[in-house]
Amino acid sequence: MTDRQELLSGMALTVFKLNGQFLDIAEGLARPVGLTAAHWQVLGAVLKDPLPVAGIARQMGITRQAVQRIADILADNGMVEYLPNPAHRRAKLVAPTERGRETVQRIEPAHAAFADRMCEALGDDLASEIHLRLRELSDTLETLETREDAR
Repeated sequence: MTDRQELLSGMALTVFKLNGQFLDIAEGLARPVGLTAAHWQVLGAVLKDPLPVAGIARQMGITRQAVQRIADILADNGMVEYLPNPAHRRAKLVAPTERGRETVQRIEPAHAAFADRMCEALGDDLASEIHLRLRELSDTLETLETREDAR
């Protein structure tokens, strides 16, 4: 294996581990209010603006089918509702209900406390730098995927 292959594999394995760690943290924060990490992710994706299921899936980097399943569960539990989409007749918009917003707000104190602990451990400057570099890595991978799809 070349040095670059080792580097790619090392980055991927670290991100996979981070993903698991973040999901465990999210589960711990969401569980006390009756949500799963996945439910919280979908709700969080639509708090500012309603989105179609495909838009949520793109934002989260998961399949449309997985988001649809979660959105249907959230709708059955009164956390989200489906609204007409002026841009697409069949692709309804997912929007949080007042109950969904209130549930996410109940996570905020524990979320803020964990964010404070993490930033205190890393330092605010390093935490910001890590966030920037992770976004750059994600953007680069997206660009490379797009180029590959164009072939």
